[in-house]
Amino acid sequence: MQKGKIGVSSDNLFPIIKKFLYSDHDIFLREIVSNAVDATQKLKTLAGRGETKASVEDAKVRVSLDEEKKTITVSDNGIGMTADEIEKYINQIAFSGANEFLEKYENDANAIIGHFGLGFYSSFMVSDKVEIVTKSHQEGATAVKWSCDGSPEYSIEEADRDGEGTDIIMYVNEDSKEFLNKERISEILNRYCKFLPVPVVFGKQTEWKDGQQVETEEDNQINETNPAWTKAPVDLKEEDYASFYRKLYPMGDDPLFNIHLNVDYPFNLTGILYFPKLKNSIEVQKNKIQLYSNQVFVTDSVEGIVPEFLTLLHGVIDSPDIPLNVSRSYLQSDSNVKKISSHITKKVADRLNQLFKDNREDFEKKWDDLKIFIEYGMLTDEKFAERAMNFFLFKNTDGKYFTFEEYENLIKENQTNKDNNLVYLYTSNMDEQYTFVQTAKDKGYDVLVMDNVLATPLLNKFEQQYSDKRFVRVDSDVVENLIQKEEETESLSWEEKEELSPIFQAVCPETNGVNYIVDFKNMGEKGQPIVITRNEFMRRMKDMGQLQGGMSMYGDLPDSLNLVVNTAHPLVQKVLEAKENKMGEEFTTIKDELAEKKQERQELEKAKEGKKEEEVPAADKEKLEDLSKTIAELEQQKRAKLTDFGKQNKLTKQLVDLALLANGMLKGEALDQFVRRSVELIK
Repeated sequence: MQKGKIGVSSDNLFPIIKKFLYSDHDIFLREIVSNAVDATQKLKTLAGRGETKASVEDAKVRVSLDEEKKTITVSDNGIGMTADEIEKYINQIAFSGANEFLEKYENDANAIIGHFGLGFYSSFMVSDKVEIVTKSHQEGATAVKWSCDGSPEYSIEEADRDGEGTDIIMYVNEDSKEFLNKERISEILNRYCKFLPVPVVFGKQTEWKDGQQVETEEDNQINETNPAWTKAPVDLKEEDYASFYRKLYPMGDDPLFNIHLNVDYPFNLTGILYFPKLKNSIEVQKNKIQLYSNQVFVTDSVEGIVPEFLTLLHGVIDSPDIPLNVSRSYLQSDSNVKKISSHITKKVADRLNQLFKDNREDFEKKWDDLKIFIEYGMLTDEKFAERAMNFFLFKNTDGKYFTFEEYENLIKENQTNKDNNLVYLYTSNMDEQYTFVQTAKDKGYDVLVMDNVLATPLLNKFEQQYSDKRFVRVDSDVVENLIQKEEETESLSWEEKEELSPIFQAVCPETNGVNYIVDFKNMGEKGQPIVITRNEFMRRMKDMGQLQGGMSMYGDLPDSLNLVVNTAHPLVQKVLEAKENKMGEEFTTIKDELAEKKQERQELEKAKEGKKEEEVPAADKEKLEDLSKTIAELEQQKRAKLTDFGKQNKLTKQLVDLALLANGMLKGEALDQFVRRSVELIK
């Protein structure tokens, strides 16, 4: 028996191996099985060249579990090793360069990853002792056994083994006994080894017999050695792509279409990406891309590795240029990964553009399922955004689709305002904003449908990109103001508006979190008597605040609604007439006295003009102060009288409730009172 020490100067190496990647310590099985696959493929290569007489007909990797002995064994009939090769590859090369990193990162074990590979030594993450029994494919070779208990000391001795290949026997430690479970091993193999290029066997197949599952004599192969992405696109049909998708996502809906990646320069990259049917929520869809290196699973947490918007895709990416034994932070800074990421972005954009050009009708049918993905890409990746302008579509309320250029040509004649800005009208909910949509269409305007979670940030982006374009929601103002063509004409004086304001304000709902601002517009006799609108800027800010998890200060602001009274409507004129008829002499007296006091104050203010403060007589100052107090009191009395009138006037309340009803904002007791009042007014 030969004994020796592994070429490291510290006894801390194995504790560090066990510690780092602790959260993913099931990775050991991927490493050991991958090494066995490599050994098998090397033997196949030599056999293909005629450099070995070893048989490769039944090449496979077998994983065995012995719960009594507490061992996991990974066996292959691959290339095998001689005693000299064990010394070279296990005791020396695997740890070349390890010492300097131990000295540098002894207190930061995670930093080691990416600098030297774990490979075989990951087995010590779960084992008290590891043995290698191996026999080289070379003629006349004898089997040898290597053993190590997790210290730098090891032993090598002759052993018995039938045929070439290698057994890795791991004696599982007490902390890792979870891996002495058949279901747990199956789970790991299915996660990491599902598509390895050499058959991987674990246990026997089962069948239902006599009311229970029983084992058969057939080996249970857990992997598919030639998955769809390893084949040439010309050799695959649509049903092959669909079948592979179902293997990846057995519970998923059928995808819209796919992109087959097949690149060999300037880097190697294969894979199949699928466009899923995305809902309005994007978070739950992420992390469905599986990242492989030579058919070995690396991760499905690809955020930061591929562009943000590509995490919404499903499928597989495989590249030998992606390092296998590295942390995510290392992957994110790797130059090859960045090149691959950029290339995939271009391929996705090219594929979408080609689909649009080849069959626009089919592309339009899929648009509602595609738009969140494309919009997300445009918001998070500038290069994709540039390419996407070729196939981005607007959809209007008639269900017709337009490119950016097509839609501009459609609306520029009728929807250009007095400042020469092109105004894009849109609705976020056709049912809730139906009246506003119809009013805009009756005026000859076209209305877009922008009804998903990304609409607000996307419109902000468009407005930043195009300074001569404005996006306005149809319920943000009365139709006359959505696209201002000329200065508006008013049918009421400022004084009449001032007196009407508290009348309508008095019957606005006292709803928590909502402020009502009364405004007046001439919307014509045929327009609605009252329209409730939402300020475009404030609404967008609140939307952005909610989208960002309430991080924006606007997200906590109360809702602000405009109660726009149509000054030209006969019913509003009727309220004005009722006010004139019923307010009485007392109200007239208050108005007259108020006008008189304001006139006095105006004369005193005029007398002060051109004088310094000390030059104004004290009596005038005192009189000005008294007048201001009197005017404030009279204004308060006047407003109180108008408020009382508003609360008592059924028509005023009815008009406001009609506007609330049109917006779906009249509910409960208020709705019941509205119905009762309607019956009374009809009688």
